[in-house]
Amino acid sequence: MTEKELKYHTLYLDIAERISQMSHARRLRVGALIEKNGTIISMGWNGTPKGFHNNCEHEYFDEIGNCTLETKNETIHAEMNAIGKLAENGISASGSNLYLTHSPCLECSKLIQRAGIKTVIYKKEYRNDNGIRFLKKCGVEIYKL
Repeated sequence: MTEKELKYHTLYLDIAERISQMSHARRLRVGALIEKNGTIISMGWNGTPKGFHNNCEHEYFDEIGNCTLETKNETIHAEMNAIGKLAENGISASGSNLYLTHSPCLECSKLIQRAGIKTVIYKKEYRNDNGIRFLKKCGVEIYKL
């Protein structure tokens, strides 16, 4: 990776971090940015589908009042939102770069691979590395910066 490439990768990751702040999630806010040939073509953050109450988590309280948050099943991940926006508008993600605040889960990684995204650059680790291992097996370039 050249110094110029690193500079742009860092810029796009910083933008993905800002995008994550659009999420209403309380447990984990994730931002995604898709770039192709030097142009940002999509972005997304984790959230609920259109028309749903914008609350990504269930609250569970134990007997002494401690609250635990659990992500709702209908919550759409940042990667899914970004790729979905492209699909909705008939734009191909093939050959693009995906910038993420957090490494992708396995389900999102399957979508990333199927969309033809060539490179995934992320900032922080997700709770497990199943998605990253899958993408590496599929030949997708992976960078953690």
